[in-house]
Amino acid sequence: MRSWWWMPCLLVLSGCQTAPTVLPTAEPLPAAECRWETGGIGADEWLRRSLTALERDGFVIRHTETALGLLNAERTRTVPGYSDFHDRDRVGVFGGYGVGGGRGGLSTGVMIGFGGVAGSFTRDATRLERVSLVADGGWVRVTRDIQIIDWQGEIREARSASDTDFCLSLRNAMTTTDSSGGG
Repeated sequence: MRSWWWMPCLLVLSGCQTAPTVLPTAEPLPAAECRWETGGIGADEWLRRSLTALERDGFVIRHTETALGLLNAERTRTVPGYSDFHDRDRVGVFGGYGVGGGRGGLSTGVMIGFGGVAGSFTRDATRLERVSLVADGGWVRVTRDIQIIDWQGEIREARSASDTDFCLSLRNAMTTTDSSGGG
């Protein structure tokens, strides 16, 4: 018997693979406080002020494009204790336990000691925080996102963090900064 009948079924099922109707958006949406009018201050001045304010807050400036009124910055922090407790390779700082066997026998044991170089000290996650600021067309817009990256380089958490508190504190820091970069 020939199996030609599965070809039309395969064509029907492949038609189900279509592009999404809506592009992804930031969730949650940026707070209203993350967008404000320039108030007569030029885009270059807003960029200088944001550069000073973000560097004071521990950010590293990654890119600026004055023609576009764009600034990108990021900072990283260690997140101790943010690891997967079900990870098979996990080694405790002060010891461990185990059941094993070899040569036909069964053994159990308890290890007491202090973790070494490959222990828990190197398995902390990293929190990557990125900020983008655009000053053009009479408006200043700020976006921020946060990612938690585990010790193996996998992204464990990613979210939009353009919240009211961050945007208000950045805006206040920028408005109290003068054009020479001083406070």
